[in-house]
Amino acid sequence: MELLVFGAGSIGSLLGGLLSREHEVTLLGRDPHMRQIETEGLEITGLANERVYPSTTTDLEGVTADIALLTVKSYDTEAAAMELAELDLEAVCSVQNGLGNVEVLAEALSCPILGGSTTYGAYLEAPGQVRMTGDGTVTIGSFREGGDKVDTIVELFESAGLTAISTDDIRQTLWEKVAVNAAINPVTALTRQPNGAVATDPLYTVAVSAADEAVAVATANGIDLEKTEIRKTVRTVAEATAENRSSMLQDVVNEQQTEIGAINEAIVERSETIDVPVNETLAALIKGLSSKLA
Repeated sequence: MELLVFGAGSIGSLLGGLLSREHEVTLLGRDPHMRQIETEGLEITGLANERVYPSTTTDLEGVTADIALLTVKSYDTEAAAMELAELDLEAVCSVQNGLGNVEVLAEALSCPILGGSTTYGAYLEAPGQVRMTGDGTVTIGSFREGGDKVDTIVELFESAGLTAISTDDIRQTLWEKVAVNAAINPVTALTRQPNGAVATDPLYTVAVSAADEAVAVATANGIDLEKTEIRKTVRTVAEATAENRSSMLQDVVNEQQTEIGAINEAIVERSETIDVPVNETLAALIKGLSSKLA
């Protein structure tokens, strides 16, 4: 089975690289990262220590694939979906941050759409080098059709040595992930600290306040989340990925656009009559910081 990882940044490179241990994988990303992998292979450091040799490309010309894993930033989902529409795919699985990605894919594509969430941690150290900073799990579920593909993708991950599970309620899983991201990502980005700093006060109190608001908004939108469990998850993820620099922190440091719109802002947009002052504040601060860096 041919796998395409569309958006091979940090997490896409890690997952695609590890999958290439056992499967035919093509990474789609930008140079010089793709060029370095093509010539020297992908070096994985940190919790894993190996060199793998997936295929690489910077566009879809001549690419064939059975299943695509989408790992682009949320603000690039619509453009990626338009490109993926040109391929004959059995399924597309979003493994992205934020809310709204699977809905965009379902609108643009006719193939089965799956959603995914991962607690693996990674960041790019240099072209051709990705550091694995957190061991974790990939959770996969069907958003539209493709229930049979869920087990297939889980088996692909497991056969390559990754931990993967299936879920019957991917919407709940995606809301759980956004609640955790809303707690960790902007706090680490604003304080310029790795994830582990969020596991203790004073940052933990700020983080779980954002998560509590996300739980309230999820509940109002018919998603059953439990505040105590989400709080535990925030601490667990922060500790398990203690050395990881969140994707939002990486974006701020690199003076790139962040995914605040699909995380904290998305919670605010869905809040209706629920007060979400912490998410509003974190979103405003990140947007202000990003504007200053632009």
